[in-house]
Amino acid sequence: MATETNRSIFLVDDEPIQNEMLKDYLSERFLYDIKTFDNGEDALKNMGQNPYIVVLDYHLSAHNPKAKNGVEILKTLKESYPETQVIMLSGQDQLEVAIDSMKYGAYDYVVKGETAFSRMENIINNVSELHKVKTINNSYRRVITILSIVIALVVLLAIYLQFAGAYKSL
Repeated sequence: MATETNRSIFLVDDEPIQNEMLKDYLSERFLYDIKTFDNGEDALKNMGQNPYIVVLDYHLSAHNPKAKNGVEILKTLKESYPETQVIMLSGQDQLEVAIDSMKYGAYDYVVKGETAFSRMENIINNVSELHKVKTINNSYRRVITILSIVIALVVLLAIYLQFAGAYKSL
């Protein structure tokens, strides 16, 4: 059930097997270009590719103990790329981590488990619907702005013509 084209998703998890399993799952369901990263710093370096969605793990320090955690990456990412939707996918079933993730701009928080991949699919569908609604809304705003300008010009022209006609009769 592929639904999107010309968009990319970054999967950021220090567990390569987790990244590959999620990539395979999402590749079967969507037409996104999916790129995987084993740390947040590499993902941030590649943000110029303008991914539509970034899926971040909380713990990203398995290979590098000095690596930033997912919430730190989330903060940095949202400062520079506020339109990118970020989904936290983590083994942390702690309320504080989920609250911090949402506070710093995550679209949603998913705990790794047997239903995590299907939840991810639903969330990505929701993000896509949100994007469609925002796009339609922006189009309507542009049309309303243009129509308002045209109406204002017609009113000004009518006033001008009325005064011009009144001036000629004097």
